[in-house]
Amino acid sequence: MDGRRLPDERREIRISDADRERAAERLNRAMAEGRISVDELEERLRTVYAARFGADLVPVLDDLPGDPLNLSADILATPVGPPTVLRGGLGALKRRGQWNVPARLRVQSSFGPVLLDFCEAELPSPVVEVELELGAGSARLLVPDDATADVDGLESSFGSVRSKIAARPVHGRPHFRIYGRTSAGSVTVRTRYTFAGRHF
Repeated sequence: MDGRRLPDERREIRISDADRERAAERLNRAMAEGRISVDELEERLRTVYAARFGADLVPVLDDLPGDPLNLSADILATPVGPPTVLRGGLGALKRRGQWNVPARLRVQSSFGPVLLDFCEAELPSPVVEVELELGAGSARLLVPDDATADVDGLESSFGSVRSKIAARPVHGRPHFRIYGRTSAGSVTVRTRYTFAGRHF
């Protein structure tokens, strides 16, 4: 064998510190529920923090509820800390290009249109909460191609809410939780279109 990977061989991806922390949270919850003892918790945590690949987590999680390699339920935890507030009045409110996205955003606009383009942005948090407080203006939220977005918490009095993005989170992909209220404007959540070298 020359060490080259065959086409049908699956490459094992290394896990991150965030993955280890989510696995540790699952173990702590299991101990609080009486599923494992304190001694078992300590022993399993040693394995978790030494883990390099997802397969290393299977022995310590496979007798607990849920898929041991699917941590998506844990990444849905509400981001902590106060939201970053973006305010717009009559003019347009835009964020696009390379910008750093906080874990929590509150967007307030009375009449002007809102554009939030996350496609080239830095997304340090696996979950981004976007709270919309909109009047008559419409909003477009453009998310990366592999992202998911839950808009069930968004209420509209006279406008419309349209999302072309899968709502169920997938581990390892950015997830957006979009909620709040719009009075008369429409809200659209989709991926970004590209035509003739221009994005829209």
